Formats: sequence, structure tokens, C-alpha cells
Amino acid sequence: MSKLIPVVMAGGTGSRLWPLSRESFPKQFLSIDDSGFSLLQQTLQRLSGLDGVEVAAPLVICNENHRFLVAEQLREIDQLATNIILEPIGRNTAPAVALAAHLAAEEDDDSILLVLAADHLIKKVENFHAAIKTAIMHAAEDNLVTFGIIPGHPETGYGYIKRGSALSSQCFKVDAFVEKPCLEKATEYLASGEFSWNSGMFMFKTAKFLQELQQFSPEIFSTTQQSVVDSQRDMNFIRVDQEIFKHCPSDSIDYAVMEKTRDAVVIPIDAGWSDVGSWTSLWDVSEKDALGNVNVGEIISIDSNNNYISSDGALVATIGLDDLIVINTNDALLISTKDRVQDVKKVVDELKKRNLHHFRQHSSAYRPWGKICDIDNGEHFQVKKIIVRPGEGLSVQRHLHRAEHWVVVSGTAKVNVEDKEFFLSENQSTFIPAGSVHTLENPGKIDLEIIEVRSGFYLEEDDIERLHDRYGRV
Repeated sequence: MSKLIPVVMAGGTGSRLWPLSRESFPKQFLSIDDSGFSLLQQTLQRLSGLDGVEVAAPLVICNENHRFLVAEQLREIDQLATNIILEPIGRNTAPAVALAAHLAAEEDDDSILLVLAADHLIKKVENFHAAIKTAIMHAAEDNLVTFGIIPGHPETGYGYIKRGSALSSQCFKVDAFVEKPCLEKATEYLASGEFSWNSGMFMFKTAKFLQELQQFSPEIFSTTQQSVVDSQRDMNFIRVDQEIFKHCPSDSIDYAVMEKTRDAVVIPIDAGWSDVGSWTSLWDVSEKDALGNVNVGEIISIDSNNNYISSDGALVATIGLDDLIVINTNDALLISTKDRVQDVKKVVDELKKRNLHHFRQHSSAYRPWGKICDIDNGEHFQVKKIIVRPGEGLSVQRHLHRAEHWVVVSGTAKVNVEDKEFFLSENQSTFIPAGSVHTLENPGKIDLEIIEVRSGFYLEEDDIERLHDRYGRV
């Protein structure tokens, strides 16, 4: 049996799950259930248990800004290798998958690609596994497989796939791809039993996909091929040639290949699937209490029904509220009726217009060395908590406008200030004057936690001059 290579597209910056999902930390990196794992991590974890299938290391495609976040989440589930493809610029799904296909073909031209989105939720994993095994058989016969979701209601927010003649009891030729319909059409599609939602998940032989791509979208084929030829390996990342790739046409797999090929087939599945496109869709697929409530965090609900309430810190109590979405984070609170959640994007647009940070980042931000969290802010001071993983370290840097005071809370810090090296343990501290060249490392085996107090007249993140950085940042 051919090797199965998961190709996971993790480049989205969706805003419909704001305030949890933000530009610097979009929904694919969020843990939205009690598993403790992000949607990206769950996407890869659910591929375990595929008996009789050789599943290779995944190829994950993301943008430059999220590269260390992806690397850290892959490391946490032991899936990290040199397997993160960095897109220099977003060009839709066809070029992204083409990059992965060219890279996979260099190693094994006979491999099979399983293309998945990083931000989907699948509850019925056994059904999903059965569909994958069926898909492998049909992909091996040079079919291009798409997975259709058996609809549970007339949905106007998804594209549809109409099935044609049967190749087996589980697999059908694709008769047509249909754009998002009006409600009347969606109701007709549901009643006919011939239509599935277009999930955006695919499977095909690497060589077959590249062959069809070259025939129907030759410019995408050639530019992605050349981008990969001139690619560079950097730590866990594969950097394709930016100058070449930026000339690649932008197109989806559907438009570039699937709607044109004669070999498209669809496997309809009931997998408890959701693209988690809104807070209401997440409420739909989440486990509810006897009153229809989904409560995430410390929540008290009295005489309240059919709500989705999430809080990552403070206690939230509701009395006599129905059909609401309440999302509470450290720095933002969203309250909406369930039928208006699509307008969350309007809130994000307003935040962008006002140039407020709330659309871009959380009060906690991930770095390649660990994490930094806001504690308090004033006119001329900021208080942060810095967490540095074992063996990692900050860049050699200096700040022109701010001084810093570091207090070690736990772990051991190796500090260098103006070429003077020393160690700090718990409850010890040091002061770094503005303009001083300094760096910080964690030489220990547990996380290093530091309280950092910044003081000065300009405290923004761009007041940093990196003189040397082990992660290649500038």
C-alpha cells in the first residue's frame, strides 16, 4: 500500500471566532473543547488508529507569522520535523497543495496525499477513518477523491457536491460542484439526497494530482514547481522561493483541478463535521447540558437556555438569558444573539479601523522560545510574565527607550548584560538599563518564569534591536 502523507493547510486568519481567534492566533491554534489540544493538533491526532495504513510525517502549510506557533504545537504532539512549508504570500488552496505535492514527489512519487484543513472539527472519528480507507482504494486507481459531508439541514453557507453514478456503495462520480445556494435551493438539495456539503478535504495520488494540475492549471504547476526547486531548509521550515511564488495565480483546488478533471469522485460521510465557521456552528456540535447550554470555564447559569458561554478567567453568571453567545477573555468581552454571530466580522473591522490591538493579538503572545503575557500596564510602565522553555533563549538585543527589571519566579536564568554573564535563581533579580545589550537563556530542565517590569516613555514591542537571533528573526 502507498504511503499516506497528510497535508494540513494552516494558513487561515479567520475572524469569526473573535475574541478568541485573532490575527496572531487564529482559530486553528485554539483549543475549543475540553481535550486541551488545538484544532490543528486534533487534525493530526485523529489520524492515529488507521489500522493497516502507513501514515507518514505530515506536511503543514502556514504563513511566516505563524511559523513558530505551528512548530511549537507540532512539537507538543511529537509531530515536528522539517515539515512546515512557509507560504511567502497567500495564493489559495491549489498553489499551497501544489507545493506539498512537488515536495512529496521528490521523496516518493507513488505516495498518496490526504489534504485537510487545520481548523475543522470531526466528532465521529471512526466514520472518518472508514472514509479514509475507502478513499485510499479509489485514489490508488487514479481517482481524485473529495469528501462530502452528508447534510443535516439546508445550509446556505457551504458549497455542495452533486453525486453521479456509483463506483461502489460508498463512492460516486462527481456530477457537479455547486456554489452556495439560496435557502430554497438548499432545501431542494437536502430533499433529493444527491448532494453533500463540500468539506474541502481531498485525497489523491501525488503523481496524479500533479498530472491533472499541469493539464488544467499549467501556470500554477510551473511556478510552484520552480519555487520548490529553489527552496531552502531552515530549522523545521521549508522556505520556497518568494520571488517566483509571488507570480503564482491564486486559485482553489476546486477551480484549478476538481471541476475540470474527469476523475473526480466523492465519498459522502457522516462524521460529525463542522468547519467551526461561527460561534453558533460551534454550539451546534458541542455537548450541551439539559437546558441546551454549552459552558466553557467557570460558569453559573440560572434559568438560562441554549447559550454558548466561554470564559478563560473570570466567573461568568447568567440569569434568565436565552440563545446568546458570551465570550469572555482577559481583554475583551463579546455578547451576541446566536442569529447575529456572522456580524462578529463587523466588530473586527471596527477594531481595525480604530487601530486597536484586540483584532491582532491577545494579552498573551507566543514566541519561538516560549510565551509572554500581559499583567498590568500604565502610562510609563508595563508588567509582563515571560516563560522560556528549557534550552531556549531570547535574542541578543537592546532597547533604546525602555529599561527592564527581571525577577525570577521559577527556574534558572542565564543572563548576559554588556558581556557580563551570571545566573539567577528563584526570587533573584537584575536591572537592565536602556541601551544595554542583553540576552536571556533557560539552561535548566523546567520552564523559566520571569516577571518583567518595563519602564520608560516608549514601551511598544518595536523598540527592539536584535543583534543576534537563533531563530532567524530580524
